[in-house]
Order: sequence, then C-alpha cells, then structure tokens
Amino acid sequence: MPIRRWIQDARLSLARLPVGGGTSEGPVYIYRDPWKGDAEQGARLVAGRFRFERQDYDLPRGKWERGPWPEPAKQWLQSFAWLRDLRALGSDDARMTARALVADWVSHPPTDPLVKDACVTGARLSSWLANHEFCLASADRKLQQKIMDRMLVEGRTIAALLPLEPQGWRGLTALRGLLAAALAMPDHSGFMTRFLRYLPAEIERLILSDGTVAERSPEAQYQTARELAEMSVMFRTAHSSVPPFIDVALDRVCPVLRAMRHGDGGLAVFNGSNERYSAMVEDVLAQGSRQKLIAPAMHQGKFTRLALGKSLLIVDSGAPPPTSYDQAAHAGTLSFEFSNQRHRLFVNCGSAQVGAWAQALRASAAHTVLVADGLSSSDFGSDGHVTRRPAHVTCEHQSSGEAHWLDLSHDGYHPPLGMKWTRRLYLGADGEDLRGQEVLEGERETPFALRFHIHPDVHVTRDDEDIILQVGGMIWRFRQKGGMLLLEDDVYLARGRREKTKQIVIASLRRVVPAAEETAENGGEAQESAKPAAPSKPLQVVSQTVTWLLERIPE
Repeated sequence: MPIRRWIQDARLSLARLPVGGGTSEGPVYIYRDPWKGDAEQGARLVAGRFRFERQDYDLPRGKWERGPWPEPAKQWLQSFAWLRDLRALGSDDARMTARALVADWVSHPPTDPLVKDACVTGARLSSWLANHEFCLASADRKLQQKIMDRMLVEGRTIAALLPLEPQGWRGLTALRGLLAAALAMPDHSGFMTRFLRYLPAEIERLILSDGTVAERSPEAQYQTARELAEMSVMFRTAHSSVPPFIDVALDRVCPVLRAMRHGDGGLAVFNGSNERYSAMVEDVLAQGSRQKLIAPAMHQGKFTRLALGKSLLIVDSGAPPPTSYDQAAHAGTLSFEFSNQRHRLFVNCGSAQVGAWAQALRASAAHTVLVADGLSSSDFGSDGHVTRRPAHVTCEHQSSGEAHWLDLSHDGYHPPLGMKWTRRLYLGADGEDLRGQEVLEGERETPFALRFHIHPDVHVTRDDEDIILQVGGMIWRFRQKGGMLLLEDDVYLARGRREKTKQIVIASLRRVVPAAEETAENGGEAQESAKPAAPSKPLQVVSQTVTWLLERIPE
C-alpha cells in the first residue's frame, strides 16, 4: 500500500504541473446540464452568499481553501454544481457572477486535501463543461484559454488517482469528470481510454445483482441513476454511441429507484436519504430508462416493498452496508415507512450532513423501530463509518395475494444488552389494516421505546386510549397492547427544512433498572467479583411483547 500511494502521489505531482499551449481555445464538445437548478439559490449566489443545509455562508472570493464552511459544504462549493442554480436564475447578473467565480477559482486553485478528491474534481469538470454555453462561451480568449489549460490539469489529476478506493456512487462522479475532459479535449485520447477501462469495474462493484446500489440508500440509488443518465446524455451530445454497459446499468438501477418511491413520487427515507421533489426523481428516470418497470424484489439490497390496494409498506430488512459504503448508513435496521395513496403516515426522520443533527438522525431513535435501553442497533466512529452493526438480520415474507406477513429479526442489541428483537408485520384489508407484534427477548427485562414517527402532513390527536391520524380526507386509528401509549413532539428533516411533527411511542409498562445502574447499586464490579461464585443455572429467557394496530376508520 505505501508503494502504491507513493506511485500515485508521483503521478499526481506530474499531472498537476502547469500546462502551456497544449489545449485549444475552447472545448470541442459541450453539453447542456440536464438537471434543473434552484433559482432561489442562484439569487443568493448573485448576492455573494449560498445556503447549505439551512445555513447561509459567504462566497470565498479568492479564499477557496479556507472558510467557515463545514467539509460537505466545502465539497459542494468546490464542485461548481451550483452553476446550474445561476443558470436557472438566468439573468445577466447570474451569468457574470458564474463567470467571475470560475475565473476566481482558476486564479486560486486549491492545494489542500481536496486536490486528492477525484469526485469533487470530476463534478467541477462536468459542471464547467455542462454550463459552458451559459457562462463561459462568451468570455474573452485569455480566460477561455486559462480554463482549458485548467481542465487539462484537472483531467490528468483524475486519471492519476485511478483506480479509486471504493466510495459508493461518488466514484461515478469522478469518472463523469474524466468523460467531460475527453469530450472537451478529444485529442488527449488517454482520457476516454481510461474512462472506458475503469467505469465497468466501478459499476460492477457498486451495483448489486438485483440493481440495488451497495450503499443501500434511496438517495444513493437516485444519485447513481443520475450519474449514469448524465453520462448517456454526454455521449449522445457528442453524436457518439452510448457504451452498452451504461445502458445495461441504467436498466438495472432505475426499476429499483422506482420501487423506492412513495405514492407522492418522492424517495423513501432510509440510510441518509431525504424525500426530494417528485419532479427531480422523474427527470432522472426520464433521462435514464426506456421502460417504466418497478423492481419486483430487492433480495440483495435487503429492502422489502409491499404494495396492497393503495397502500405501500417499505421495510429496511437488512444490516447496514459494508465498510467503504457505510458513511451515510443509519441505525435503522428493520425500520419501515408506510403510505397510502400520495400521503405518508409513518416515516423515518430524515438525514443531515453537518452539525448535531447529522449524528442524531443516524440513531435508531430517529427511525420507526424499537429502541432498547436508549441505545442504537449500530454504532458509528469518528470517521463516520459503522463500528458495530447487527451480525444477524432475518426476513421471511409470505403472501396470500390478499395479505402480506413479514417475520423480521436482528441481534443488534445483543452485544450491549444480550437482547434479540423480533418484529412481525401484517398488511391486509386492501392495505388499510397494518399490524405488528414486537418481541424483545433476553436474560433480563430491559426498558424500551417503540417509536412511530408521523409525517408532518398528518394531523394527530389523542382519543382516550387510541391515537387518531387524519390525512387526505381519511381517518386512521392506532391502538396497542402491552406497553404505555404516549404521543410526543418530534421533528422531521427530510424536506430540506426542520418541521415540527408528532411521534407515537409505546414505552415499557414499568421502569426497569438498567444493568449499569444495578451494578452501581450493588457496590460495583469489584464487590461482585469478591463474592463466592453461585452455582450455575440455566439462563431463563425473558420475553417482552407489544402488539399494535393501524387501521382505517370507515367514513
């Protein structure tokens, strides 16, 4: 590994040597960015600011390497993906702002670790080429030459960093940048050669056999389809045939993306996903797929999708994704989302990239799951990767055509608590009867909270021992047995803003002393170890059970 890194660093140093006179005055081929921008963000950019995850920041203006931006915001800023937002605004001020910012970056290219992020470099190259007609085609010759020289350096940088370490869908962004360099400068044939060499292997390790992306995330599924669809657009714009492996990959990815949508057209909220607008998802599918197929099953991706009547139940029925693909993973194993028609009822809380919310929303408590003793079923390290995950996750599905039964379990609570959680779900009555049985088994009783997060569009009230949900002119009733029913305040961050909502909580009927407290009350581990060993007895399994029901109330 050190030798490989040394060779890569040497190649990178050579790639980033200044270029003089080796490029044309402008790109040979350009293409129009196929994705819509945000005009409101464009207006902020014209005013010298930008917004990232509900926080406003000043633009760098000559100081691209240092600023008050968190790392994800810095990556977004250096990617120049926001050029489409200025294009969406469409004014002369927007055009001149875009040109000035590109010129400023070219005069102050970064030297920090972002240089080695081929994904950010790839996004930047593609953004320049896709928005060239909007903001760069009418620039003076001197600036155009500087940009072309820089594109050559950036393309060589990506090539020097290949092959990439596994990093999920973002690896496709790096290769898209290499394709942009190949289209802009086809005389440098090495760009296309390396693109065609490395993309098939990247697709092979990223996309599972059933079409699910390795990150096990609707957001990653969306981004993968989007990257591949844009590559297809780039080839067609250059009047070149699309490599067959891109079309084959799109035909595998897009049906799974459709399966991960609710009736409102937005994405299900699992493993770092947010809803996204229906139109955004539809644009990707329109560019990427020829047939409107929905994946019938996702056995490799470990998601279970049950559709009955006008209702849809989507369950995360697998463990978090493996290392290298788990930086956006959540501790939401066995969580589910439930919708009827275009209305979401039970959801997960969303995701964030920066700040305290980024960690809080990864915890099990931010998902529609059982939380044992306040812990999560998976833990995360300081680098964002999963450090502990369920070792065994099971899912069995039976259907009669008129109803579905799911038997699910995971042992994510076994290392800290010695517990196993089993969840049994039933969906029947034309999708208007959803039932569950939750069983927590272990050596001792353990405090738990069974959480059902409710979408902000749903009106929630309490009626004696039941919870009433109203949405879309329909009324639903929630009831339970075996726990204490609570209705608590909640937050939802899956629509780009923080929204107040409610959550149903079924808590333990009585307070159970956690193991740590019991040890302290008994004088600590030292006193316990001083006692004579008791005769061994067979371990007794303690089972705690809750049943619940969500049903539509006839009008």
